[in-house]
Amino acid sequence: MALPSVVIEDDHFHEECGVFGVWNVKDAAALTALGLHALQHRGQEASGIVTLDEQGEFHSHRGLGLVGDIFGDAKVMAGLPGEAAAGHNRYATTGETALRNVQPLFAEFEFGGFAVGHNGNLTNAAQLRRALVRRGCIFQSTTDSEVFIHLIAISLYANVVDRLIDALKQVQGAYSLVALHNGALIGARDPLGVRPLVLGRLGEGWVLASETCALDIVGAEFVRDIEPGEIVVIDGAGVRNLKPFQTEAPRFCIFEYIYFARPDSVVEGTPVYETRKRIGAELARESHVDADVVVPVPDSGVPAAMGYASEAGVPFELGIIRNHYVGRTFIEPTDQIRHLGVKLKHSANRAMLQGKRVILVDDSIVRGTTSKKIVEMVRQAGAAEVHMRVSSPPTTHSCFYGIDTPERSKLLAAQHDLAAMAQLIGVDSLAFISLDGLYRALGRPGRNPALPAYCDACFTGDYAIPLVDRGDTPETRAALAKAAQ
Repeated sequence: MALPSVVIEDDHFHEECGVFGVWNVKDAAALTALGLHALQHRGQEASGIVTLDEQGEFHSHRGLGLVGDIFGDAKVMAGLPGEAAAGHNRYATTGETALRNVQPLFAEFEFGGFAVGHNGNLTNAAQLRRALVRRGCIFQSTTDSEVFIHLIAISLYANVVDRLIDALKQVQGAYSLVALHNGALIGARDPLGVRPLVLGRLGEGWVLASETCALDIVGAEFVRDIEPGEIVVIDGAGVRNLKPFQTEAPRFCIFEYIYFARPDSVVEGTPVYETRKRIGAELARESHVDADVVVPVPDSGVPAAMGYASEAGVPFELGIIRNHYVGRTFIEPTDQIRHLGVKLKHSANRAMLQGKRVILVDDSIVRGTTSKKIVEMVRQAGAAEVHMRVSSPPTTHSCFYGIDTPERSKLLAAQHDLAAMAQLIGVDSLAFISLDGLYRALGRPGRNPALPAYCDACFTGDYAIPLVDRGDTPETRAALAKAAQ
């Protein structure tokens, strides 16, 4: 008889996806697997690699699970020959977790094979899908990314790059793409640059990746960020770039700095690790309380807690230890153990907590369920006081640009004020960094409401890209603006 199981939730926003591609590099599949391993934090549900060999043939392998489990078999890697490849790590934001939704998606066109991996989310995908189905397009997946394939298929332009541009001009939303066809490796970012994408050099070859940490693992040299609204085409002649969109003020996802990007990455020219320490320091300046020890909620809260402790002059200690060997599903022999919940991933370091006034630093509070359990655990370890400090503003709105988030009704900060949240979590005090404080930590004087430097919709509800599939269109926005005059 099968044993009961429980899904281990960390109550954070879940990562979007990670993309990686190489051109003119030996053992392209092996390097792509390494790159995807470095990007594992961006998606743990599934992974895929498509390669292009010297004879112009494509080879593909996709699977559900972690990169090491899918591509750790020598026979699998031997079946992926070639010096060009595109890879993708998936965390589902649209479409169920199923093999048919694993990317890169691949199709054979009149111009040859074409593979595409997509990080982000299209806000008009449902509308486009309905129109494409009416035209006779047959979808093979439930992911929004497949609309790229069909838009390219029906485009009347002659070459693949122009067809891709034609497709991109019809979609709305956030995207960073890595695409591979018989003649080139292509990278593209949406006009607002919501999701990251970087270019690297590896000998005589080239690399595209979601983050610089993926360049580091394969020994590639960082060249530059792909700019918002830019398309890069990498082929035998080198790298050329196209800018087919009207220039707009960028709105890079601010949560990449807070939580999503790996700490050793450099994002949009800014080292993530140092940024998170600055956020922690700003949090301490805004909301410090007398305490004996600063304790991070591992692992994502560590850099911010270090910055907080340094600024506040309070000792930093690892008062909570994370078990890194527990996956998302844990097999449990009894229902009684099921109730241990968060202890499967975190355990209290009693010697650092007993009798202490503790400041817990975490990067975010979503539903609040895990925060409550961690606070209970710290109190059971003998903490005299427990104060929670959060290195992001209150999360009051859902994300529709490629991050798996709960509906707004399930977001703690959308339903309760600060005092109520503190009571529900069980802390002596609770404080979040202010939105202006977050911007200051990123080197800005504060948030300019008229022209924000980042996408911060999860804190403000200021959605920079219309949510077409939810009834928000440029036309409805214009009507509302006119009515408000």
